[in-house]
Amino acid sequence: MNFSFSEAIIDNFFVHRVGNKFAEEDYFISKKSVNTNEELRDLLSHYFLSSFKSEELYQFKHDIELPLNEVYSCVKKVFENPETLYDQSVNLAKHLYNQSVHPKIKGGEFYLVYFRDCVLNGDYMDGIGLFKSENKDTFLQVEQRMDGFDIESRKGVNINKLDKACLIFNTGTESGYTLTAIDSTNKGNEAQYWKDSFLEIVQLNNEFHQTNQFLGIAKQFVTKQLGEDFEVSKADQIDLLNRSVNYFKKHDTFEKEEFETEVFANENVIESFRKFDQHYRQEHEVDLSDSFEISAQAVKKQARIFKSILKLDKNFHIYIHGNRELIEQGTDENGRKFYKIYYETEA
Repeated sequence: MNFSFSEAIIDNFFVHRVGNKFAEEDYFISKKSVNTNEELRDLLSHYFLSSFKSEELYQFKHDIELPLNEVYSCVKKVFENPETLYDQSVNLAKHLYNQSVHPKIKGGEFYLVYFRDCVLNGDYMDGIGLFKSENKDTFLQVEQRMDGFDIESRKGVNINKLDKACLIFNTGTESGYTLTAIDSTNKGNEAQYWKDSFLEIVQLNNEFHQTNQFLGIAKQFVTKQLGEDFEVSKADQIDLLNRSVNYFKKHDTFEKEEFETEVFANENVIESFRKFDQHYRQEHEVDLSDSFEISAQAVKKQARIFKSILKLDKNFHIYIHGNRELIEQGTDENGRKFYKIYYETEA
């Protein structure tokens, strides 16, 4: 799946302020929409939409039944009747306030925005955006006077930094819609409230999710389990990580048995990986197919965290990108460890 907001326009929106309920901060409900001109709407569109770049998609969920998900229920009413946008913005602001019970959650402005002409897989449709701005930057305002300049500092929202967001496409109503979400402050338990407590969403089980999950399992196996089952050097681990990513880069379709043979080769290692894979899926409730279309964007995302750096004390870092046979490990007569590297050209 892919989406685009290059032609999306803001139809209407409302802003409220939501404080931290735990800290006994209040919330403020506005009584009207914000007056804007074309230039301001263009800036707001940039602020709301420019950060949505990942193909990682989600859908609403609920442990009992989907209509009990508050955000899903409110969004569904707006899609059915856009005139209810204000009423549902109030309901959603109050719901967000009730989830803001961790002491570290910051208060901020909450926006509910109705968009026209969002594109998902080539189809034009309406969309509903939920946004929360928590962090404020300091800006300098410089004004020229007759005899010089006046400079003032002001706190404001940086339109290039989106804190929390969700954009729901008007499709897949009965299954929980299709949506994309952002949480740029996702460190610590307090951050989980946006996706888990407020939105209650789960990743859509598409090619991005499948690719991302399987590469994550492969990385966990190589870096954590492999060394417990076999005697393996750090260079060998890096080689297997590189081969895992390279398999996904050169294939359009993933086949589990093919992956195991090309990457691990050794039957004992393959058997160890299969046991680890099965246990990981059960423990983390991961639903993966053994064959799926590969998402190039998910490969690119995972490749960033597949470390190919061999760190030797504090003296050397060796980047291993290619042929494992060109690097040898050994110990000299004095007990000092060494690596021997073969190469043809020097940059």
